[in-house]
Amino acid sequence: MTRKELYTKTLEYLSNEFRFAETELDYESPFELLVAVILSAQCTDKRVNLTTPALFEQYPDAYSMAKAEPEDIFRIIRSISYPNNKSKHLVAMARKLVDEFDGEVPQEVSQLQSLQGVGRKTAHVVTSVLYRQPNMAVDTHVMRVSNRIGLTTNTARHNPLLTEKQLVRHIPQDDIPDAHHWLILHGRYVCVARNPKCEECGLSEICKYFAQNIRSMQK
Repeated sequence: MTRKELYTKTLEYLSNEFRFAETELDYESPFELLVAVILSAQCTDKRVNLTTPALFEQYPDAYSMAKAEPEDIFRIIRSISYPNNKSKHLVAMARKLVDEFDGEVPQEVSQLQSLQGVGRKTAHVVTSVLYRQPNMAVDTHVMRVSNRIGLTTNTARHNPLLTEKQLVRHIPQDDIPDAHHWLILHGRYVCVARNPKCEECGLSEICKYFAQNIRSMQK
């Protein structure tokens, strides 16, 4: 099977399995999404969604959060991973939004990355979800699933940037914003880190991991 055929079959399957795929973070504005994505680093979306209602009630926009102190934010997000750092990041981020972007979330990846607490992955999530830009955000789910199926090479399995470049090279631009969610959801619910649910997966016949680790054991 050629790499093009592998990508085509994988994307067709995932698009049918996760037809209405979207971020599982709760938000009602670009600012809320940016905050939620910053908080989601090394933390589950479920935990973030339990925490953000109280945060957004008190700080619904950049202007209100810019007036806060990190200690104020910390008291609300203390159940989130790394609350000390994230509290400082959120306040600094909000103040820069107010000072340099009129309180609005910018659409450029480079501008987003100039904000405290915003790395490449976060900037790609925001621009992909909000503005449908063809930016592939790579997290541990995307890396694991891509490598297991064989969409990316072994050299990319622990390298987010290399994984991103390989995926973007082969996924049609219009599909990239959705493919990010497809890969994440497949990794979150089927191709899990430990004991992947290969018996539930329709990709097993073309999956490199299944061929090397499951089918070989069945012989």
